[in-house]
Amino acid sequence: MELPPASDTIVVTAPRLADAPGERAFSEFTIDQTALEQAIRVDEALRLAAGVSLFRRTDSAVANPTIQGLSLRASAPSGAGRSLVLLDGAPLNDPFGGWVIWGAITPETLSRAMIVRGAGAGPYGAGALLGTVRLQERDADGYGLSAEGGERGHWRGGGFALTSTDNFSLLLAGQAQHEDGFVPVRANRGAADTPVWFDAASATARLGWSNNDLAFSARLGGYEEERGAGLAGAQSRNSGQSFSLALARPDGDFTWRLQAWAAASDLANSSVATAPDRSATTPANDQLETPALGWGLNAALRWDGAGAGLELGADVRAADGETRELFRFLAGQFTRSRVAGGETAIAGAYVEAWRQLGPTLYSGGARLDRWRAFGGARIERDTATGAAILSVAPSDNDVLAPTARFGVRHDLDNGHFLRGALYAGLRPPTLNELHRPFRVGNDVTEANSGLEPERLIGADVAFGGDGDAASWSIGAFATRLEDAIVNVTLGAGPGTFPPGVFVPAGGAFRQRQNAGAIDAVGIEADARGEAGDLSWRAALNYADARMQGGPLDGLRPAQSPQWSANAGLSWRAGTATSFSADLAYESARFEDDLNSRELAPALTLDLRLDRRLTDTLWLYAVLDNVLDAAIETAETADGVESFAPPRAFRIGLRLAAEPSPRERGIGRPPSP
Repeated sequence: MELPPASDTIVVTAPRLADAPGERAFSEFTIDQTALEQAIRVDEALRLAAGVSLFRRTDSAVANPTIQGLSLRASAPSGAGRSLVLLDGAPLNDPFGGWVIWGAITPETLSRAMIVRGAGAGPYGAGALLGTVRLQERDADGYGLSAEGGERGHWRGGGFALTSTDNFSLLLAGQAQHEDGFVPVRANRGAADTPVWFDAASATARLGWSNNDLAFSARLGGYEEERGAGLAGAQSRNSGQSFSLALARPDGDFTWRLQAWAAASDLANSSVATAPDRSATTPANDQLETPALGWGLNAALRWDGAGAGLELGADVRAADGETRELFRFLAGQFTRSRVAGGETAIAGAYVEAWRQLGPTLYSGGARLDRWRAFGGARIERDTATGAAILSVAPSDNDVLAPTARFGVRHDLDNGHFLRGALYAGLRPPTLNELHRPFRVGNDVTEANSGLEPERLIGADVAFGGDGDAASWSIGAFATRLEDAIVNVTLGAGPGTFPPGVFVPAGGAFRQRQNAGAIDAVGIEADARGEAGDLSWRAALNYADARMQGGPLDGLRPAQSPQWSANAGLSWRAGTATSFSADLAYESARFEDDLNSRELAPALTLDLRLDRRLTDTLWLYAVLDNVLDAAIETAETADGVESFAPPRAFRIGLRLAAEPSPRERGIGRPPSP
């Protein structure tokens, strides 16, 4: 079928409910379609909100899958992530580890990303401890193809096509990316240090149907990624598939939605021990596979009246997975095998309501969740004899947890507003945290099957304004995260630690623990606007986070910077050309829980030029890290530093049946 031009766009209603009016009472940050499609990967676009990052300073093209958990407000980063990421209602968090494989999403397919900061409670539920990221796929007909290449052997191709009839729609999308990579260690580099190379591919198909009352969709997705870890013999491969069905009545006073989803994933990951002079590596662990399956159901019923509304809902999520690996490398071979894993399930129900009284909006809700961890087992065997060296069957865990949130927004004159919110949230430990030990270089971290769910209580307030030429918001937040799951250092190598874990010289021994609380207070601000052919944006996050109680009392959480900020400026030269500059800053952060390894502050500048060649074809050129800043991303116990990618140039073409750059605002800041 021939795609209609953009002016004849057909929209088949998606099976999603409209944004609840009560959401305006909470801290929101919107990233629009232009910013998303200009990003190579989705997590890159999300960084437009200050304080948003992966666990470490690397993006998902460089980071190991196990540290791709999303951090909001920079107050308590975690490799698993303390934020819930949803794609049209279905969770993207991995069923085994909780992290997000950002390469599974083709950025060109997204129309919007909404970041809701603060514990989710209400409709979002477990996992939305620091906030929720709601990704929304395109509904309008169109197509787009992009291809780019650059330094370090970089190339990427991606695209989508969405076409509709009166009742049906079909979305097809895919992407592939490759990089020869770079060597992250600069000083005292040895033969052990190799490039962080990367290969990835993903594909999506979505079939939609709608009539006057109902809308239905079926979505199928898959991905596969392989990458080097920067050390000889250390690399990872992860793959996954997802499927979701959604049925909704999205229009009218009474609306409802039903959704079922399933996600399978598998991770293989090898790690090595590094010689003191970095001349060689020795195999340390071979995680052969980590099969995991997650599934869930959710339902919502909403009533919208004159200035008021009510939503009732329930959801169920379950996960089953295990790690299968070899370890303890002696005399040229692995001498131990390990199989460890279990199951988790959580079910919850909620009520959410909102009421507009004159200029004041009141919104709030409560939910009750029951979480279970069960069927856990860890068996370690001698590979030569098959004899069991360690056999553990952890006790089941069962937790009943109420949570809630409440917000108020008061609209003032001239588009100004005051807003405030209180909230409480819950994040259960992942199967990875409960059952899987891991090793990075010479550092070893043990699992802990006795972990309890993390809980958070918090509040935020803000003052802002929404105008035609500019919008802005400045506010403050305070949170207390109790039973924080943290990797706690218990000793240093060389030595053997329970349950028989050997740590080499230069390494640290850690265990995941509920290590007291994390108190955080901070400031967040953002502003954006336009003045003729110029558009601009700026965002700031300050977070003073401290551990309270436990073995780390008074220390800052690992990977938590105090200051992060970004700014962007775009100039549109007529209807055919735009130029943009993006600046990002982050203060120092600590690599480890003991605050003994400090990563230096980082400042980066990126430049981009877009030029329209025809009505549907654009040429673009990008210079990343223009200043060639040395962005420190990691530091080992013996002081070896790793860095993010150096300066790089890339150039590409984009073909799309969409409006001109000026009409679409290429290079503009995201819409409020």
